[in-house]
Amino acid sequence: MKTSMPTEIELKLALAPEGPLALRQHPLLQTLTPKRQTLTNTYYDTPEGALAQARVALRLRQIDDQVLQTVKTAGHGGGGFSQRQEWEWPVPTRHLDIQGLAELPPFKGALGEAIPALQPQLSTDFERWSWQITWQDSHIELALDEGEIHSGGHQATICEAELELKSGAPEALWSLAQALAEGVPLGPSDTSKAARGNALAAQQWPLPEADSPLQRMHRATLALDAYHDSHHAEHLVAAQEALAALATDPALTDQARDEAAVMRDALGSDGQPNVAYAKASLAFAHRMAYQTALR
Repeated sequence: MKTSMPTEIELKLALAPEGPLALRQHPLLQTLTPKRQTLTNTYYDTPEGALAQARVALRLRQIDDQVLQTVKTAGHGGGGFSQRQEWEWPVPTRHLDIQGLAELPPFKGALGEAIPALQPQLSTDFERWSWQITWQDSHIELALDEGEIHSGGHQATICEAELELKSGAPEALWSLAQALAEGVPLGPSDTSKAARGNALAAQQWPLPEADSPLQRMHRATLALDAYHDSHHAEHLVAAQEALAALATDPALTDQARDEAAVMRDALGSDGQPNVAYAKASLAFAHRMAYQTALR
């Protein structure tokens, strides 16, 4: 039986290499018992990338003896924050449930014609630590993922955290992330594991043009995600240029420009965040998300 979550709401964070240990040792988590799981995931698409073009992700995930089939649509948001549709249900073996897939809204139109051509395209293998947190009258699941993406003969490191809102207010995600940032080197991430795998296979990391503060923050975030996977210096330069533009943007408040300046100056030559970057980037991304919500 399929379970639909019309609005999966989460905040994705990229961690510096020392981030996982700092997160596990954070005072907010010391009284909580984490769950540890090994997750093996296979993502499916057509050879031509029909799902990727439609910004739909399809995966089979094995956790111990259970196999789950998941479909996710494109996320809406930025600065690590996203809202999207998700359907997930158990399947008996590591083979796609084609009938169940065809019943879902994303596959009712032209995309449904791509179902017979679906094949494994990339995989992710990682260890997940997860905590169930009650914060500001909200239930939040914090997941820490460490492992690898394998795609097209290439691989990239997974070192990220996700805050998923199980119940309550989205504002609680930002508040908890900012509390964690007091001691954890992190920054917003706008690139899913599936999108990272697709870029790895193609060895292409296109960046969007930006002519507004929200778009520049999104470009900087995507550029850093791209730099960590590609190791191409031009992506780090693109992130630095976007942050520098934000730091002098006359459309922003003095406080927002100050936050952008901290991000610009705190970002290391290796493109890894530190605690100063963590606090400033979350404050700025939260500000942008709030302004977007008011429109």
